[in-house]
Amino acid sequence: MNIVREAYVKNKWMITTAVMLGAFLSVMDTSIVNVALPYMMGNFAQTLSAITWVATSYTIAAIIIITMTGWLSTLMGRKKLYLFSFIVFTAGSVLCGTAKTFQQMLIYRIVQGIGGGALIPISQAILRETFPRKQHGMAMAIFGMGVVLAPALGPIVGGWLIDHYGWPWIFYINIPVSIIGIWIAYHYIHDPEYLKRGVKKVDWFGILFLTIGLTGLQIVLERGQEKNWFDSSFIISWSIVSLVSLIVLIFWELRANEPVVDLRILRNAPFAIGFTVVALYGIALYGTTFILPQFTQILLGYSAYQSGLTLLPRAFALFIFMPVAGRLYNHIDAKKLIIFGIAISCWSYALLSHLSLDVAFENLIPILLLMGAGMAFVFVPLSTVSLITIANKDMTNATSLYTLMQRIGGNIGYAVTVTILERRTQFHHSHLVENISASHGRFLNVYHAFTGYLHKNGYGPVSDRLGTFSFLDHLINRQATMLSYNDLSLIFMLMFLFVTIFILFLPHSRTVKSTEEVPLID
Repeated sequence: MNIVREAYVKNKWMITTAVMLGAFLSVMDTSIVNVALPYMMGNFAQTLSAITWVATSYTIAAIIIITMTGWLSTLMGRKKLYLFSFIVFTAGSVLCGTAKTFQQMLIYRIVQGIGGGALIPISQAILRETFPRKQHGMAMAIFGMGVVLAPALGPIVGGWLIDHYGWPWIFYINIPVSIIGIWIAYHYIHDPEYLKRGVKKVDWFGILFLTIGLTGLQIVLERGQEKNWFDSSFIISWSIVSLVSLIVLIFWELRANEPVVDLRILRNAPFAIGFTVVALYGIALYGTTFILPQFTQILLGYSAYQSGLTLLPRAFALFIFMPVAGRLYNHIDAKKLIIFGIAISCWSYALLSHLSLDVAFENLIPILLLMGAGMAFVFVPLSTVSLITIANKDMTNATSLYTLMQRIGGNIGYAVTVTILERRTQFHHSHLVENISASHGRFLNVYHAFTGYLHKNGYGPVSDRLGTFSFLDHLINRQATMLSYNDLSLIFMLMFLFVTIFILFLPHSRTVKSTEEVPLID
């Protein structure tokens, strides 16, 4: 046993490096491609609606594999599955960079998603078992530093690579990092005995229902706003297909002897609470990852690269405070840490909900630093206390479901964010227009001032009038959009407050009992 412990102490940081490289690349490839879509649209001669399938195809493939990771690790062995997934992800990256047609790109992105999906939950499971219980908070902090920083760094790295080398390099950049990760994983990761079970019977019906259900859900979330949600027969049809498939999947899996997704693990109360809360966390994390660059580009006139840089203060705070939260987990009850994180997050969103069109980047920095710190104190203790009572043999299945809910929460965050922004902008636009009349003093001042400016520059009376109304409409649209962003920040704040209700039902981290860790070293 002493030899095992010595090897464990010696190699745990190599294991950590291997699994974090895989998780980081997998998560980053969900966001890094977004900055390349306009270039691909011209290269492949596709519409904006069509080109977004480059992102959607990866996400659909990834979430299906994420959900199946626990079962696949039992079938293949966790180390084999991790190495196989890493190799497939790398091959998919190479193929994506060489794609010549739109159809090829979609197929190659599916291949990449199939490889990338399993890397995230396996990484989390391996870290949980590699570190002893007293270091679980730090293990989840390290994991969080990878998977939470990746979406923020994706647009920045992608923008720089595209500007200097072209869009194929957002895929080629994965190759050297993947080779290093694969080599380290091959030499240092080993499967514990309890994972070497094998599967006697393949749950084909479970796989079928899972694939149809999650594919349908993703299509609804991705295309809902574009199709005007349930005014579209396309969205209604896919919603019904997805709902029925997922309901059938639940009943089927609860009765199956070797289910492809073991939902029985949700009987574990701390995990079930964390499973629910992490979806709401995902909505806020990925929702703000989407709206902040949009806000700075549309209203403040930033370039794509500059807008990506606006996420750096939040990423910096996450990088600094996640290890702090991991350390404090051993000394302060997890519930108190999470509630503290929620309070800071609410403070940051309250500040974001009072922005104006003249806000400068230096005004955003303290707000984003607060947001990052708050999210760090939510993510680390939540993931630690949610998984601490899970038996080692069930850990990969638990981390798969946990990752799935965070990813689905993120997808919901994107969909809800776009819908709220559009509809609140329409609402505020209508309200602002109602207050414009010939008897409104401030309106008349602006109208006469701008009309006079046009007249002095040689425009005729008709052009003066049309130009002035066009200018006023532009001002109203900008103000309405600004108000809708403020509304969205307020909604996120209220959502975080709602999450507090669930946190109260979590066990105290100092009294909860966990299973004994089994190190991944032979």
